[in-house]
Amino acid sequence: MTAKHVLIIDDEPVICELIEITLARMGLHSRSAMNLKDAYKLVDSEQFDLCLTDMRLPDGDGLEMVSYIQQHHPAIPIAVITAHGNMELAVKALKAGAFDFVSKPVDIQILRNLVSSAITLPSANNDAEAVSRTSITGQSPAVTALTKKIAKLARSQAPVFIHGESGSGKERVARMIHEQGSRCDAPFIPVNCGAIPAELMESEFFGHIKGSFTGAHHDKQGLFQAASGGTLFLDEIAELPLHMQVKLLRVIQEKAVKPVGAHREIPVDVRILSASHKNLVALIKEGQFREDLYYRINVIELTVPSLRERREDIPLLAKQILQQLAAKAHRDMTPQLDDAAIAALQAHNFPGNVRELENILERALALAEGSVLHSSDLKFSSSARPPAPTSLADRTLARPLDLASQEKSSIMHALEQTRWNKTAAAKLLGLSLRQLRYRLEKYQIE
Repeated sequence: MTAKHVLIIDDEPVICELIEITLARMGLHSRSAMNLKDAYKLVDSEQFDLCLTDMRLPDGDGLEMVSYIQQHHPAIPIAVITAHGNMELAVKALKAGAFDFVSKPVDIQILRNLVSSAITLPSANNDAEAVSRTSITGQSPAVTALTKKIAKLARSQAPVFIHGESGSGKERVARMIHEQGSRCDAPFIPVNCGAIPAELMESEFFGHIKGSFTGAHHDKQGLFQAASGGTLFLDEIAELPLHMQVKLLRVIQEKAVKPVGAHREIPVDVRILSASHKNLVALIKEGQFREDLYYRINVIELTVPSLRERREDIPLLAKQILQQLAAKAHRDMTPQLDDAAIAALQAHNFPGNVRELENILERALALAEGSVLHSSDLKFSSSARPPAPTSLADRTLARPLDLASQEKSSIMHALEQTRWNKTAAAKLLGLSLRQLRYRLEKYQIE
């Protein structure tokens, strides 16, 4: 296998030598340039698989090299070397298209991780479908544009903030970014930030050592360490309390975590992807989200279109969902939607997006007779909002003959709205957690 070639750009001979030795031990060839002028000549005349550039150069800065590479050699990943603590420049470089950054003094292990990720990137010409196990169903302009953006973001290590309505597929998008990138063979760890009790967050995220607090009977690995080499997806990041936002900011900046009770930090090689259906800018104004963290996680923002923004994809989506449901139910034949049913689906606003479409079709499949689903088989939600705390009693009392099914339906709806967070669902329903658990057992809801 042909050895990979790396271009190093730094006006400090000691730094160049350190990086050259590190790369040689990794079996890589390297060339060095002391300024932008020489770097331009080398990158235009030779083949490189990676470029590493210092930010401060005698005849310019690393941002100029990033722009040049993006314009003339976009297939070459470029990483920047920044002064310690200068995250503003690092963020600028990532926004400009840099693959990643490393701070001075250069940590050899962090450098090795960065280089390993960069040189194993799939070819920019690869078909996205061929390198990703996860996909978005649809051929609408919105989905086509989103797929192209995902493929581009997969070739970077920049933090991405994925914004979209509940049920629109934010986690699916995060998985696609992971699977199409250099970290595809490493773990993808999704975390619902709203589902972790505040008092356990630090231990869950960063781990703890034995004896660090009551009940810590053994060392525990945190989520960051579990995702080492891969991707950590922080879903509903707006739910993080302020004290955890401060700690997360430090981890992003230092690329290291400090387990509860530990005396030293542990380097972590993790790409951060985050998501929320909430408006973080509004939360910043209300003092509920830190502005400095917002700019670290939102280096690049990606918006997932709602289902009503891509109605032309609904027939294809519905067909795929019905096939999956039929296979799960061990049906010999996949039910079909008649024209009126398709028209009814395309006319609906889908406040719950793809998740709501799945629920509608699952209910229709369970209740319909025959192999064709009609518009009369589809039961739509009349409101975009989850039920108010009093709605459970209101709806069950309205139809006493069907009290059990109405109560079960209300519980299912609340669980779906909160992504099966029982504490949040109980709050929506106006129940205590114990009352909700009793009903889950009663109706055999797992």
